[in-house]
Amino acid sequence: MDSHQDPASQDRPVADVGLLLEGTYPYVSGGVSSWVHQIINGFPDLTFALCFLGSRKQDYGDKKFKLPPNVVHLEEHYLNEAGGAPPIMKAKGDKPMFDLNRELHDYFRAPQVMAERGGQVLEQMASELEGRMNRSQFLYTEASWNYLTEQYKERCTDPSFVDYFWTVRTMHTPIWLLSNIVETFPSVRCYHSVSTGYAGFLGALLKRRHGKSLILSEHGIYTKERRIDLYAARWIADNRTMLQRDATEAGYFRTMWIRFFEALGRMCYDASDQIIALYEANRLRQVQDGARAERTSNIANGIDVVRFGALRALRTETIPPIMCLIGRVVPIKDIKTYIRATRIIASKQPDIQAWIAGPEEESPDYARECHELVVSLGLQDNVKFLGFQKLTDLLPQIGLVVLSSISEALPLVILEGYAAGVPTVSTDVGSCAQLIYGLDDEDIALGASGAVVGIADPQALADAAMALLMDADAWHKAAAAGIARVERYYTHPVMFGRYRAVYDQALAGPTISSTFANDNMVRCPVQQAPAIQLEDAALEEVENELAADLIDELMEVQGDKPVAPPEIDIKL
Repeated sequence: MDSHQDPASQDRPVADVGLLLEGTYPYVSGGVSSWVHQIINGFPDLTFALCFLGSRKQDYGDKKFKLPPNVVHLEEHYLNEAGGAPPIMKAKGDKPMFDLNRELHDYFRAPQVMAERGGQVLEQMASELEGRMNRSQFLYTEASWNYLTEQYKERCTDPSFVDYFWTVRTMHTPIWLLSNIVETFPSVRCYHSVSTGYAGFLGALLKRRHGKSLILSEHGIYTKERRIDLYAARWIADNRTMLQRDATEAGYFRTMWIRFFEALGRMCYDASDQIIALYEANRLRQVQDGARAERTSNIANGIDVVRFGALRALRTETIPPIMCLIGRVVPIKDIKTYIRATRIIASKQPDIQAWIAGPEEESPDYARECHELVVSLGLQDNVKFLGFQKLTDLLPQIGLVVLSSISEALPLVILEGYAAGVPTVSTDVGSCAQLIYGLDDEDIALGASGAVVGIADPQALADAAMALLMDADAWHKAAAAGIARVERYYTHPVMFGRYRAVYDQALAGPTISSTFANDNMVRCPVQQAPAIQLEDAALEEVENELAADLIDELMEVQGDKPVAPPEIDIKL
């Protein structure tokens, strides 16, 4: 497998698909990584070149997946290790270039302008990255200093210029690394990004440079998830006094980071020929965030129903009093609510077992807090931390899959549990209600395959789990509904068939211009969605209220944690 390629060979495609992967496959386990592995294995006739973007090399261990033989190239880049700064130079710099930079940032502050001129903004930005706006120009010139000080005086509401200075530098440094990747990434026939953010922006730059189709598949909505992370982040400085702070407003630096990722997302949406969501609510959110409705579609995850269905024969006749949370031990999974719910159940059903099957190394402080909570609640005999487990070994042993997450997309583990005959209790996040209660009338008629509860509500989670585990009739009805639902709607053949159409279209050539000057030629071959008119103001108001509630709950879930360094955690 190649890890590097001579740029001179760019005219000879080395792979059919260039997969752009931020904080996920093959170094991080989880639903997105599992999906990527499925896609690669599901198209053995296509070859894939992988570009992995991470934070720091030390944040990742060995590969979590064995690469299939149709992966012909893998390269890794770490955004917080973007290389040493270039040699210090003293120069006045290019003032007209920074005037253009000012115009670009004005676009970022105006979503409506970005919606109307997003392609032109990307064209200008990419041209500058390739030309006058090199990293030395940004870091060392008098024009850069003047631009920074002017922007600080005009716009910054935080009293610390030092924090402003370093926030701007930290924020922009990865952009030059991505620009360098564009120069060296091997030639492919189309690009496929699994998120917006840095990977999606890289896809937009590659699309512009080489004129190949760009596919975007979003499992969660990247900008929404980054917004939640950034609201909760403690490494972002806020130097306002108590009298200067407004509880309804985020600090200036926090807002800068949020706006930065929103801008990256809008440019990726504008460059993408096909934009795919897992379910309808996320597709609507993509449109609200700047995606053209006519380019969007929904393709749900699918699983190997035959493989997981075979596990039903291994189950015992009795319902095991064992519930299992399958996922990473990280704050967004809200493991603490699951543990607190177990305390409530154990007071009525002392033999209850609550397993937690997932890695702990991603957030060791949070994992330690979860272990301490188990001890403080006297649940050492009930709660078991199993680490990473093979689902084929795990699912036949348990009676219930439980998800207490505060954010999910379309969790594969729910579908895999269904195929193995295990119902689910989940928080009402992502598509979980759709998976449990059904989507349309035909789906709903299959019955509930578990229960949905509110986030951060241990009592409701406990009640729903007990209602199934202690009622054999209800449990068997839920299990049967889950089997019927996954076999009808969420199989590999269904998912692969839809992605076959996506890849066929992408490999045939782009549907929008690589320069984005004229992007009227727009087609989406898979479940094409009509243009819709969203009530933006009303929807935004409701989402802001929900976001505020979610942030409060997240802060409660996380508890006290030490201040993190000024870095971005880009693991999905």
